[in-house]
Amino acid sequence: MTSINQSRRRLFSRKKTQTVHLPWVDTNIEFTDICTRCNKCIDACETNIIVKGDGGFPEVNFAIDECTFCQKCVQICDEPLFNLEAEQAWPLKAIILDTCMAHQGIWCQSCKDACDSRAINFSLAIGKAPVPNIDIEACTGCGACVAPCPSNAIRIQDPEFNL
Repeated sequence: MTSINQSRRRLFSRKKTQTVHLPWVDTNIEFTDICTRCNKCIDACETNIIVKGDGGFPEVNFAIDECTFCQKCVQICDEPLFNLEAEQAWPLKAIILDTCMAHQGIWCQSCKDACDSRAINFSLAIGKAPVPNIDIEACTGCGACVAPCPSNAIRIQDPEFNL
């Protein structure tokens, strides 16, 4: 079986995506200037969502699992990449794309079931499948809702980032 290099595959993709680096990364620094690509954070991640991304830099892949905010990646890193005084781990939030099965009239609430912070709720309408809504204030950006989504309709990104 041949393995597919996902970073090379994205090179030819027309979809604009945001690379998600580690939680608590200091926003005042340039991550790629300081990260040495030592892979310690990849090995330390308890949910194995930190993977080797473009250029060998660590990035988060929510298709694998969620971030538990355990801080093991922060604790293992020798570089001054992190700001643990930050109010939140990152500005990331979940967004639901038009490919959500609810928009095709199919009843699915797998994202809601996976959301511990209860940031995903569904609006009921007579004769229609319930449509998901995200409470941006409650969303931690943990990504627990991403992997269970059968239609890959959820992205975790900075709300300021435009698709």
